[in-house]
Amino acid sequence: MNNLDFLIPQSLREVWDLYKRFPGVRFIAGGTDMMVKIKNSEEKPTALISLRSIPGLSGIEIGEQTRIGAMTTIGDLINHPQLGDMFPVLIQAVKRLGGPQIRNVATIGGNLCNCSPCADTALPLLVLEARAVLKRSEGSREVPLDEFFLGPGESCLLPGEMLTDIILNKPAPGVRATFKKKGRVRMDLSIVSTAVLLEMEGSTRKCKKARIAAGSVAPTPLRLKKVEELFENAEISEKTLIEAQKLAESSVSPITDIRSTAEYRRRIVGVYVKRAIQELLDF
Repeated sequence: MNNLDFLIPQSLREVWDLYKRFPGVRFIAGGTDMMVKIKNSEEKPTALISLRSIPGLSGIEIGEQTRIGAMTTIGDLINHPQLGDMFPVLIQAVKRLGGPQIRNVATIGGNLCNCSPCADTALPLLVLEARAVLKRSEGSREVPLDEFFLGPGESCLLPGEMLTDIILNKPAPGVRATFKKKGRVRMDLSIVSTAVLLEMEGSTRKCKKARIAAGSVAPTPLRLKKVEELFENAEISEKTLIEAQKLAESSVSPITDIRSTAEYRRRIVGVYVKRAIQELLDF
């Protein structure tokens, strides 16, 4: 690994100044992904700007709208006294991210900005319809998370722009959600992962809203919108579950790599979508 400058600004204004002074600089959060990429020569920044000491970029504020700072560690998400009660699917997912050492360093913003198709934080946030707050020296904007990912390692971030916050609306009463992940071993990257959220009409099996996302089966974490449309304002039955399984398989574009074959990934995503809904509705 080559020597490079490691810069620790104390304010966002200082961040923008450093960004202009060091062409080729990269922002760094926990560093658990970036440092591996640098070591493997996948990234060759001229300098790193650590966001660790910037006030206001970490922390969790619970309310009708919940704010999660991008520099909040995965461990802090898990240990927050209220977050798991309001968004259990998020905590279910992040508990599968690495081991305790990684979770105490890795941040939610870093995991998202790495833009990996298998990002563990992405799927629960997609079904929760999270929004990303993006800031640069000229101002800020807010984008739905399903518009944030453009490809492997590629986001909608503009030059000099950073992710500062994740915004979540309070779930409707009776919303149910779950996360599933298939890996080769307990702490491995996912072969396939899914998140499913259902808003049902009372105690019936009529679905008012469905949000379904899958990871490691396309160039980005993605919503399975055709499967969502199948369930919305419809009775969920064994027949629709079989149809949903087939539709999920046809909605993804997996690859074959060292972890799995494309055929296996396609099969598992359908099985996981069907199984998640069965578990949520006690089929």
